[in-house]
Order: sequence, then structure tokens, then C-alpha cells
Amino acid sequence: MLGSVRARTTLAATAVVAVALVAVGVAVVWLLQAELTRNAAVRAEVAAREVATRVAAGTPFGGLDLPDADEQPVQVVDEGGRVRAASEGLRDVTFPTSDEDDDPAPSTRVVTVDGKTAEYRFAAVRAEAPDGTDVTVHAGVPLDTRREAVGTVREAMLVGLPVLLAVVAAVTWLVTRRALRPVEAIRGELAEITAAGDLARRVPVPRSRDEVARLAATTNATLAALERSVARQRDFVADASHELRSPIASLRAELEVAQAHPELLDVDGLADEVVRLQGLAADLLLLARLDAGDRPAPERVALADLVRGAARPGVAMAVEAEPVVLGSRTRLERVVNNLLDNAVRHARSAVRLELTSAGDTAVLRVVDDGSGVAPADRERIFERFVRLDEARSRDAGGAGLGLAIVRDLVEAHGGTVAAREAPGGGAAMEVRLPLARPE
Repeated sequence: MLGSVRARTTLAATAVVAVALVAVGVAVVWLLQAELTRNAAVRAEVAAREVATRVAAGTPFGGLDLPDADEQPVQVVDEGGRVRAASEGLRDVTFPTSDEDDDPAPSTRVVTVDGKTAEYRFAAVRAEAPDGTDVTVHAGVPLDTRREAVGTVREAMLVGLPVLLAVVAAVTWLVTRRALRPVEAIRGELAEITAAGDLARRVPVPRSRDEVARLAATTNATLAALERSVARQRDFVADASHELRSPIASLRAELEVAQAHPELLDVDGLADEVVRLQGLAADLLLLARLDAGDRPAPERVALADLVRGAARPGVAMAVEAEPVVLGSRTRLERVVNNLLDNAVRHARSAVRLELTSAGDTAVLRVVDDGSGVAPADRERIFERFVRLDEARSRDAGGAGLGLAIVRDLVEAHGGTVAAREAPGGGAAMEVRLPLARPE
């Protein structure tokens, strides 16, 4: 439980608030104490000035009528340190003479009044009597009020801080639980999908347009892509099994006939079946590697050299550019050869291989003068195991994997492939590949 996001968030929020409250509390107590002390110093200075005014006016020291020591102790001291007048009951307090202390700043002193010891804030004011006697009037103000106020505030904070932290923790816990409820729903649905193996199900998407909603939408998109991938893999396995079953059955039948009647052994026919089976197995293995994300280390490939190397009788060449792309030379050769094989199979008399460039793209076209491809089938022909002419024999038409391999290889190189209509009739297979950056 303590390792959950909710618990960690609650602990972190509570800790941050606790630190902030403690810092604020310390600052408040310090400022309150400083303000109360300053007020006491002001009151003490006012009281000292009142007594100093009376002394300067000629009031005898014995007739100063000083306030009670409990409320406001006052002591009048001459330059020799002799006490000329003092509040009744004031004991055990000494002040520096004017020669010893030239700075009459307010100070805090512990004094005894009527047997009770307490802290007082004293202020000192100098005065001169009419007879020329210089004296210093010390007047104090008790700090009990300051201590009580600070204590009250401190106690209130000590009581209120835990309560406030408990409220913060509870609110954070509830808010976090509410915020994470959609995440828990997503997790639970994913667990059920995993257990049931039903990729058609989707996780709930909350109505809010926040990060959790985007997470749910992305999760559903991932599930949809996974569902399509699994369906494609399932269809691929089924089609591959079907395609392999025929040549294997034919090869087995011929071998059984040859075993029973050696004189009927057709070595050439058996060799053709083995070659066809080998080619089909190689195509299926290549598609499986592409589906698994197999990507050879890219290299710089000069398409013009590659196209010239693919020349064959009956195929016209038109190399109008020298583009360089980044990818696998072997797999790009496979793209060109598959396109040429497809064009030669469907052409009546002519096949043309063109290489040009357009901006930052290399354009490769293979054009034949055959019957062409209907617009409705120009996307379908790149699907696996698709043959447009079902009446065509398997030997002539292949397994329907050539163009599917071309599309997968081209897309793995960041390019596109499309079937178009040739200018003079027939089909034009166009491959576009991004050019490599100059070295």
C-alpha cells in the first residue's frame, strides 16, 4: 500500500505542507515576539521620558511619584551610580553609569520586584536637574504579555498543525483516488483482455480531456494495432500453410509414384517443385523477418548502379539520375527484381525500367505493356497471397508474394510503392525512396 502512487503522493504532499507550515509558524512566532518586544521598548522609553521631563522641570527626586514596580519599574541613577529615586519594591537590578554605557539603547533585564523575578524591557533617558545634577532615568515594561501571547500562538500552532496536516492528507488521498480511478479501470480492463485473449475489447476512455484520457485513447489504438497484427499474422500462417501444402503434396505424390515405378521418375519435374518450394520458403521467411522488425544496418546505395546491375534481355533501361539512398543493397535489389519479374510475367512484348529523381526523392518505375491493373485492384495487389487472375496456373502466377514483399521492403526504407496506369496502356509500378543526405 505504501508503494502505491496514491500513498506516495499523499506522503509527499503532507510532508511539503508540514515543512511549509513549520517554516511559516516559526516566522510568525519570531515576528510576533519581535513586534511585542519593540512595543514594550517604546512604552518603556515613553515612561522614562515622562520621568526625565519632571526631573528637568525641577521636581525633587523624593517627589517624583514613580509608578509601582510591578507595572512599570523606574530607577533614577546619577553619574556616580547612586540611586536617587526608584519604584517601591524594586530590587536586584543594576544599570551601567553614563560613563560605562554611552548607548542608552533599550535592553532586557531580569529584575526582582517584591520577591518575584521577571523579565522587563528597559529604556534609558538622560536628564539634567536644575541644580546641574546629571541623571539617567531607567524605566521598564514587563514582558509577561509578550511571553503569554507567544505561548498562546505556539500552543495554537502545535494543536492546529496536526489537524491541518490530517486534513491535507485526507483531501490528497481522496483527490488522488478519484484521479486514479480511471487508471485503475484501464488496468483492470487490460488484465481481463490479457486473461481472455480478446483483442477486440477496448479500455474505457474517461470523458475528461486530460492525460488519463489520452492514455486510454493511446492504449485503445495500441490494442487495435495489435489486433490487426495478430489477425494479419493468423492469416499469414493460414495462407502460408495452404501455399506450402500444395507443392509438398505434389512433391510427395511424385516421389511415391517414382518409388513404386522407378521408370516413371521425372527428375526435372521434381527439381522444379523443389526450386519452387525453396523460393516460397525463402519468401515466407523474409516476410516473417520483416514482420518481426528485422532491419539490417543501413548503407549508402547508388540506385543507378543497382538498376544497371539488374539489366536482363528484353528490358529497356532509362537511367536519368544518379540518386543515392540509405538502406540495404540486397533488399533493394530484391525490390527491383520482384518488380521486373512481375512486369515480365504480365507484359505482352515490352518492359521498361526508369530511374529519375524529384526533389529529395528517388523515383523508380517499372512499366509493361500488358493488360494493366484495374483501379479497384491497385491497392489489393500488394496484399499477401493475392492473385488477380485466379485462372492463371500457380507456376505462371507465383504464390502472390512478390508485390507484397516489394511493399514491405519499400516501407521499411521509408518509401512508398503504388500501381498506376502506363501512358501507352499496361501497368506502371512506381517506387519512391527518400534520398540520403550528402556525406
